Order: sequence, then C-alpha cells, then structure tokens
Amino acid sequence: MEKFKFEIKKTCKQSGARIGELTTPHGVIETPVFMPVGTLATVKALSPEEVKAAGAQIILSNAYHLYMRPGHELVARAGGLHTFMAWDRPILTDSGGFQVFSLAGLRKIGDDGVRFHSHLDGSAHFITPEKSMEIQNALGADIIMAFDECSEYGADYATAAAAVRRTLDWLDRCKKAHGNPAQMLFPIVQGNMYKDLRLLSLKESAARAGAGIAVGGLSVGEPKEIMYEMLDHMRPHMPEDKARYLMGVGSPDCIIEGVSRGIDMFDCVLPTRVARNGTAMTWRGKLVIRNNEYAEDFRPIDENCGCYACRHFSRAYIRHLINVNEIMGGRLLSLHNISFLIELTERIKDAIREDRLLDFAREHGDIY
Repeated sequence: MEKFKFEIKKTCKQSGARIGELTTPHGVIETPVFMPVGTLATVKALSPEEVKAAGAQIILSNAYHLYMRPGHELVARAGGLHTFMAWDRPILTDSGGFQVFSLAGLRKIGDDGVRFHSHLDGSAHFITPEKSMEIQNALGADIIMAFDECSEYGADYATAAAAVRRTLDWLDRCKKAHGNPAQMLFPIVQGNMYKDLRLLSLKESAARAGAGIAVGGLSVGEPKEIMYEMLDHMRPHMPEDKARYLMGVGSPDCIIEGVSRGIDMFDCVLPTRVARNGTAMTWRGKLVIRNNEYAEDFRPIDENCGCYACRHFSRAYIRHLINVNEIMGGRLLSLHNISFLIELTERIKDAIREDRLLDFAREHGDIY
C-alpha cells in the first residue's frame, strides 16, 4: 500500500464539494475533516482516549512550541510524537512559521531564515527551512508543513510579493532537506489578499506538492467575506487530486463555507479556547454558559448532542464548575465543542453524499 495518497470518493452535484480519503502511515482520514489542535503534544485538558471517543481522526501539534519545550531531540528519543503522547492515529505538525512571524518585534526575517528571541525566556534562535525539516522529521508526524512566510493582513503588495517569493524558495529548500519518507510534506499557499499573488503561489506550490496542499495566510484578521473571496478565486485553480487544507480555520460557519468552496481539512484552537472561557458550540448557536441565565438550567448543553458532557451533565452544573474555576468545567465544554465540530463534518459529508450541501449551508450557515 502507498504510504500517502488522496482519492476523491464523492463529489456533491449541488456544490462541487468532495468526500475524500487521505492515506497516511497511521491510518486513512476521511475528508472533510476537522483536526483538533494539540499544540504542546496534547489537546488541552483532554486525554487521547477522550479525543478518540469524540471521533477525531487526526490531531495537530506545533513544531515551534515543541522545539522550544521540551525539544525535538527529546521527543525523538521518546520514539516520536505518536509514542510520546500515546496517539496512534495520524498527526500533522505546523512548521512554526506562523508562530515565528507572530513574534513581531522579537524576530528578523531574511532569505536565509528567521532570527528571533523566545517568547518564553528571550533566548536567541535561528530557524531555517532546513531546521524546520530537522525539527519535524524528529517529531515524526505523518504530515509536515513547509516553512513559510505569512505576511500580515494589510501588508502592501511589494511585501506580500516578497513573502510569496521567499515561501517558494524555502519550499524548495524544505523539499531538499526533508529526509523521512514516512512523512508527507505539504506546501503552503500564501499571497495575502492579492488575487494574482494567490494564483502564482498556488500554481508553483501545486507543482511541488504530493498528496496535499495547504492554504495559509487567511483567517488572520481579515473579514470573513474577504477570506471567502480569496477561496472563490483560487478554487478553479486548485488541484483536484490533492487534499486541500485551510490552516487555522475552525468556526462552524467557516467550516461549512470552506467545504462548500472545495476545502477538505481544517484545524483551529477555537473549540477548546472558547470552552475554557465558558462557551459552548451548539446547533442553535453559541451558548455562553457562564452567564447567569443558565444558573438553574438543568437541560444538557445541547439536547441533540450525544457527547459525554451532554449525556451526563446539565448547563447549571457546568456553569457552576466554570464560575468556581474547576478544571472539569473547561474539560467538559472542550469535549463537547470538539465533538460538535466533528459531528458537523459528519453531517456535511451526509449532505455531500445526498448532493445537498448548499441547502445544508443555507440551513446551518449562521450557527456560530
């Protein structure tokens, strides 16, 4: 069996959205898929068994953060991420490019790489495309990302164009340095909000891609309508035979709109982050359960949800936990929110199979 391949199993006649299968060494992923984020080798507050029970097929970890702590060499000595974190399904690692470029005043970008100071202790570091591959090869994820430059929203054309050129140069260096055939390297499409740069980056990245390609530099502060406009513009030029990953996007409405525009893979910290702040995702919109109106509400978070939290606990109980800062409150809401997004992708797949995804989008597009 091939280590990596992507096959389209069904195309929605109404929308053109796809159901696909992405084969990896640790299992076959059915797309569209939402990937819970385990930045530091754990989906925050949840055990691997809980994340599996929620239906997660694949999780994401972050190379930058694991490079900083505990160090990629230590993870390699532990047997790689799968062994280190006791997760036997596929893993994707982000290259750390976005995190490094988010450091703003702490970093300096050059054609050779990025020099930066740690957000933890101020120590100096230098990451190159080759170093990113070294880190990710050591971590051992099934899918790894090319080191890229994500220009900030609002950057002028010249800055965005330079970032595209540098990203493509770095992609070539990543491909040359990538030394683990058990890992698939995804290029990342950049171009900011400039349509011609997006198409240039897409064309050149697709020519260098294997079974998948990522779209970066969206959901970075721009209005959602602009993100959708960029996806619409790229869609006719997207390679049909590759999985398409929209990085850092995970609100229910954006997942529905993304799949409707041909996207196959999503990730985001949103479900666990808002959970820790007392917010639940439901089919009727978001519930801020920490609010007083739920103090004596003994219904489950979502009466249509079968997750552990909804089967066993009330809104009133979870509100109590959140408001007294009990860890269990954030755990239950995190489990619910991840379960909700995974159920959302399952219902999206049902709509694709029945050739009615646009109808589904009209019914549920405003649930968050």
